[in-house]
Amino acid sequence: MKVAVQSGGMVRVLLHALIAVLPWWIKNPLYRLVFGYRIGRRVRIGFSPISVDRCVIGDDTRIGHLNVFWRTKELRIEDHVRIGHFNLFRGGDLIHLERFVEIFRANVINSIPDPEVDNPTNPVFRLGAGSVLTTAHWLDFTDSITIGCRSSLGGRHSSLWTHARQRTRSISIGSFVYLGSEVRLAPGARVPTFSVVGIGSVVVDAIDVRGHLISGSPARTIKKLDADGQRLLVRKTRRDLPDDVGAAELERIEHEMAASAPRASLAAVE
Repeated sequence: MKVAVQSGGMVRVLLHALIAVLPWWIKNPLYRLVFGYRIGRRVRIGFSPISVDRCVIGDDTRIGHLNVFWRTKELRIEDHVRIGHFNLFRGGDLIHLERFVEIFRANVINSIPDPEVDNPTNPVFRLGAGSVLTTAHWLDFTDSITIGCRSSLGGRHSSLWTHARQRTRSISIGSFVYLGSEVRLAPGARVPTFSVVGIGSVVVDAIDVRGHLISGSPARTIKKLDADGQRLLVRKTRRDLPDDVGAAELERIEHEMAASAPRASLAAVE
């Protein structure tokens, strides 16, 4: 059966539809048996079809109802990930959600299949450990989007675009970053580690100076973050987030910033 359904077509679609409506304690063994998915312990999947080539889901992950995972070559979800409702994950070579990621609802994470572009593409979406996507954001990873650990795409209606006409450029967001509502990132945008992007900002290029508020259209660094801004960035993104998630990255940031200008410990403001 496993060999037959890997060939694709209507049989595969119907099987996914049938399995999706089953309770998780029946669904998980069927996904393992029929499609060869590697699903960990205590994983709960709601009414959400997962039609991908390869799938790995870590222990204690929760996926709500009416999410769709469609035509992605590899879906890799680590442990303790929480995904709400009405999210679309479509296309690309790889979608990788690291441990303790949280995605709320009504987000679109989409890669255009077989895009007509003049440059090589790398359709990979990586969301770092302990990072959060809230509600109704659109992320186009026709080329790669990488978001570091314990970063938050907050509010609503932000959009990240990696393609423009016949060319693509990747987007990078560092660790310990907060982006407000209705932010726009153009192809090639880069937001450095330990930054805040203000509401409604439009980032059109690489910004390299970290530890600042970034705002405007086009966005630029406005001012250094004060103690309240630092506290926002190092605060845990989930109440159940283990202390070790992002700890090494925070220590590295602290060391590098202290080397350039002595300052109080970032961890001390948490």
